[in-house]
Amino acid sequence: MAELQHFKTTMDSPVGKLTLIATDVGLRAVLWPDDDPGRVKVASPFAVSSDHPILMNAIVQLQEYFTGDRTEFDLPLDLRGTEFQQSAWRALATIPYGQTATYGEQAQRIGRPKAVRAIGAANGRNPVSIVLPCHRVVGADGSLTGFAGGLDAKRYLLAFEQSKP
Repeated sequence: MAELQHFKTTMDSPVGKLTLIATDVGLRAVLWPDDDPGRVKVASPFAVSSDHPILMNAIVQLQEYFTGDRTEFDLPLDLRGTEFQQSAWRALATIPYGQTATYGEQAQRIGRPKAVRAIGAANGRNPVSIVLPCHRVVGADGSLTGFAGGLDAKRYLLAFEQSKP
């Protein structure tokens, strides 16, 4: 199967300039300003495109999120990862806006209660941060733990969501 062409654009946000990557199948990645280049593997080169329909829709929905007008995303996704990673990532979408869950609770959601460490590792590779809200996952004691966008961004996103009615 031939590799799909990847399209890329950037957008300004309250947590920095985000890089959005899509294929014709769906949103492939939301990358942070100082993201580890090896965290999400995407084919390159990219076609820079500010008018690709999936990227345009992602920008609109992210802008709505950052103004408090959107609490759930409705975007086609092109997730690439193991079956376990994909189930962990999709489980993130079940954590309600403004709430948090622990890694253990996320492991329970996918029927793998002992896979807490693996959940943490999968979340660290979540390619579509914010859209699949890994920022809503906290340690068992409620502490903020690792986040690709940095703990300041995680703290901001949680406080932002919790400040909305």
